[in-house]
Amino acid sequence: MVEPLRAIGDHGIIGDLETAALVARDGTIDYLCWPALDSPTIFAELLDAEQGGAFTLQPELDDPQHLQLYVPDTNVLLTRWMAEDGSAEVTDLMPLAEARTRPDFDARCLIRRVRVTRGTVRFSVRCAPRFDYARIVPAVTTEEGGICFTGGEQTLRLFASIPLTAEDGAATADFTLSAGEAAWFVLGDDLRACPSDDAIDFVTATTTDAWRRWTAQSTYRGRWREAMTRSVLALKLLTSARYGSIAAAATFGLPEATGAGRNWDYRATWIRDASFTVYAFLRLGFVAEAEHFNRWAAARVMDAGPDHPIRIMYAIDGSEAADEHELPHLAGYAGSRPVRIGNAAHAQSQLDIFGELLDSVYLSNKYGRAIDHEGWQHVCGIVDHVIAHWQEADAGIWEMRDEPRHFLHSRLMCWVALDRAIRLAKKRSLPAPLVLWAECRDAIVDDVWTNFRHPEHGYFVQERGGHELDAALLMMPLVRFVSSTDPVWLKTLDAIGSELRDDGLVYRYRNADGLEGGEGAFTTCTFWYAECLARAGRMDEAQMILAKGMAYANGLGLFSEEVDQRGLPLGNFPQALTHLAFISAAFFIDRRLDPSYRPHWEP
Repeated sequence: MVEPLRAIGDHGIIGDLETAALVARDGTIDYLCWPALDSPTIFAELLDAEQGGAFTLQPELDDPQHLQLYVPDTNVLLTRWMAEDGSAEVTDLMPLAEARTRPDFDARCLIRRVRVTRGTVRFSVRCAPRFDYARIVPAVTTEEGGICFTGGEQTLRLFASIPLTAEDGAATADFTLSAGEAAWFVLGDDLRACPSDDAIDFVTATTTDAWRRWTAQSTYRGRWREAMTRSVLALKLLTSARYGSIAAAATFGLPEATGAGRNWDYRATWIRDASFTVYAFLRLGFVAEAEHFNRWAAARVMDAGPDHPIRIMYAIDGSEAADEHELPHLAGYAGSRPVRIGNAAHAQSQLDIFGELLDSVYLSNKYGRAIDHEGWQHVCGIVDHVIAHWQEADAGIWEMRDEPRHFLHSRLMCWVALDRAIRLAKKRSLPAPLVLWAECRDAIVDDVWTNFRHPEHGYFVQERGGHELDAALLMMPLVRFVSSTDPVWLKTLDAIGSELRDDGLVYRYRNADGLEGGEGAFTTCTFWYAECLARAGRMDEAQMILAKGMAYANGLGLFSEEVDQRGLPLGNFPQALTHLAFISAAFFIDRRLDPSYRPHWEP
């Protein structure tokens, strides 16, 4: 295995609700897509140490300790170097729209402001963007007060408060600061001229205040407030201010197992995340985000055709998700090839998405805005599609790339689609063939209880007539298909704990999935498991699993998609679904630990 230049977990994330950058603990920005989250990269050293491109900022300090933290209640990141001979820190941010109001500085950009906090420190800077997924080395020219990078159809400008030098494919600088002194760098594509110190200070302060005002909307006051705040701030960074959609992760190509080929592009919006997203935002008081996401999802339903009401994923702007392509020129993280962009799974049949979508519609109607007549007609169309197709095999929640199977989770979520539509029709007195819908819903219940049980042990299994377990079964009590204390469910929960759990690690499944190589434990499943334990009344176990799951976050409180057997992050980062699952589990467990708890809203 090739050792990575920097580990996945050794990063923080910053963004402006249109794109996001990863900042490593050593002060290097080694991942950034521009201008949008699903645009080609301009920095991708995380995926190729030789040719990916990066923005490095390094102090000449003897064996410094690296520390990272966020300005409290914001997505403004501080990276610190602390050594015997001096200390320094860099503040990284992308100005939010409300901060870009000055006529002399209104462009989207990346700001890096370095300051010495002790001693006198010499720095070296190298900004080396590589356009179009590192396929283009830009031409570098000097402009008044800055550097211009041009290549293909893209142009970037870098301005700084200190002199910059144009080199082959990069801009560089060497400078020295004493305690209390600072320097800044600004990178963007719409910058017209070098900004003033006052403009930099204004935009930084205004963005910081904007993040704090947004975070202050949170209604959560429980035991894990700091972790909850960081999770919802991470989710906000993955949310498009323009469209309301939320990306599954900020990255592509980060492997589920180092050195292997399970490397996917997660810079798209999965319909599957709909109900989790709406639930998390609503529970923490961020109603506007929940409603914005619902409007985005509703538009996808409105645009869908009769033969396939919705796709499993979409591009962030709501268009068709990109086809899958390989980037053979990139070495991959820790030699993990191939690096892929786009995602072939967008063409799969995954029946579970209809349940997750209608669950989000139900939650929004119960705790937010009522559905309109046209929207209800489209819901009825989705229900008709489910009735016609629920008995079919599909690729399932984990997007298996072998032959379609009859997965229990897919059956479960088809039941959810019917159940939530029936509940909504009754609650809002909406016209619907309720008898037909109820008959189909009950037929799914009978199918699950009859055909998806282990022939010897009696617990639920991954697929019809099978013997294997699947962590997706943990959704069964969470969507109220089965009582959390039902004897058969408790057998299933124990079997998952025995077969799929390794202490605090929970794996999705153990059986073959049509792909080569293994994978890490899926962090989302750890939090599903903790919540199921709590709902079963096993609070001591639930709290312990929750605590272990939280320990798999990096030092900034960010979760990756998976973790290896050492508990180190794997996969795309940060992972929205994991943060959503953590919010759900922590919220429920917190409520159950409250002496005054009275159940009244547990979807």
